[in-house]
Amino acid sequence: MRKYVFGTGLIGAITTGLELLRGLRDEEQPFTWRHVLIWLSWGITVALTVGAIVDTRREVLAERAIRAAGDDGAL
Repeated sequence: MRKYVFGTGLIGAITTGLELLRGLRDEEQPFTWRHVLIWLSWGITVALTVGAIVDTRREVLAERAIRAAGDDGAL
């Protein structure tokens, strides 16, 4: 699981989210439709990253289950 947490997609999404939060603190610029699009893009990126992690994890668990089932029949 460690390799998923330290993956570049997740690290990139987290750092982008932090930068977006810092941008909200800046009171010089009003919140515009461009900010909405940026936040929407960030949300999609996070969803795709988490989805990729879940899919990869499911594949690993399925492979382990197949190996375990094959080992049980050999005894």
